[in-house]
Amino acid sequence: MALAFTSGHMGDSVVATQSLGMSMLKLPPPIWALIYLVLAALVSVAYPWRQLLDLRSVVIGVVLVIVGLVFSFWAAILFGREGTELNPMSETNKKLVIRGPFLITRNPMYVGLVVTSLGIAVIVGSLPMFLVPVLVFATANWGHIPFEEAKMRRQFGAAYDAYTGKVRRWL
Repeated sequence: MALAFTSGHMGDSVVATQSLGMSMLKLPPPIWALIYLVLAALVSVAYPWRQLLDLRSVVIGVVLVIVGLVFSFWAAILFGREGTELNPMSETNKKLVIRGPFLITRNPMYVGLVVTSLGIAVIVGSLPMFLVPVLVFATANWGHIPFEEAKMRRQFGAAYDAYTGKVRRWL
């Protein structure tokens, strides 16, 4: 979890930042993505962004959404088959899954969520929608993934370290 220090009492900043991070973790990343999509849609409706710059491409957007969903569901189904937890807030995981999409990235569900939200942005074509994949990435990368990596490292030790040495966090 990223820690920010500000002027004043350093300990207070650490506690506040850790509390914010833990609060963010209470909502799973797909819920954050939905919140960001709704907010971007409201901003898109409030101002005619596409009159300034129309970035729509329905075909490319649909392809991105399909690729993102397939990648996410492939990883989720594999978790189910392996009998490990899908909930990122679980205290432990029963197994370190390192096959299928996990050979390409350590976070295929997050990659899929970012790609899906990018596809939605491309379908809609409104500039504010293109902030959504950036926000989804930031939320996962600095809010959720550090917590999950620490949990996996505590639980699987050297096996997890070996895996992280071979497979990148994203792509």
